[in-house]
Amino acid sequence: MGKPSWVRSVITQLSLCLAVLLAFNLGRPWEKPMSHSSSGSSSSRPLDLYFISVRGGFRPLNQQNHLLKQMAKAAKTYKARFVINISELGEDDPLTQNGTWRFSSLKVPWYSTRVSRGRGTGYFLKQIKIPFGKNLDIIGLDTGAFKDFMLMNPLNGAGNDQLHWLTKTLETSDSDWRIVVGFCSLAVCEGNRERIEIQLYEHLHHIFYKFGVDVYLSGEGCSDYACKGSIAYIRNPGSKDEKLPLASVNGVSGFSK
Repeated sequence: MGKPSWVRSVITQLSLCLAVLLAFNLGRPWEKPMSHSSSGSSSSRPLDLYFISVRGGFRPLNQQNHLLKQMAKAAKTYKARFVINISELGEDDPLTQNGTWRFSSLKVPWYSTRVSRGRGTGYFLKQIKIPFGKNLDIIGLDTGAFKDFMLMNPLNGAGNDQLHWLTKTLETSDSDWRIVVGFCSLAVCEGNRERIEIQLYEHLHHIFYKFGVDVYLSGEGCSDYACKGSIAYIRNPGSKDEKLPLASVNGVSGFSK
């Protein structure tokens, strides 16, 4: 008899969590964050901040309730500080609305991406303080505006404004961690992208690399985890990915960087 679905879900969530931790420490040997006692000895300790990332959107009510119950349980266990909802609908996403209304343990800040279809109003910056005087940037992108402006006129429009905003935001940020979030993937699948899109994604990757972005979280992608240089591209599965969990527990350390 196979393992229950919730067991497979938990195992996969922990694997994705480990992927995020490794992503934050690429380029040097990875060690668990350590706490130091007064005697000078060191011991392993949990991370300083946990959050949940989830793929939003419409789904049957029973599936939505099951997912929200799993998220509520994880939020209580790990004391998650916030939820990143990778969606096309922003604050209008039904998962965000029902989660904050029905589950008290999920009444934490929800940061939801939006695909505005050319209007370019769905990007945002949230700065979060973590222990040891460190800071975390959550940067949400409107990836729909990027696609529209590249296909019409790369010299102006909402997508160009967003590129300038992204560059300025990263350039002036002094935060220790930078997580960028968008609905569309920026990892190029071989033979599965128009050339104009490849040029855009390479340009965005260059911006990420130049200003020290650690992770890009998306709702679409060729695989669940890809690494390019020092940046990890991680996908949260959608409702059609029946064998994968739709929400993941992620961690950040204010001590190890």
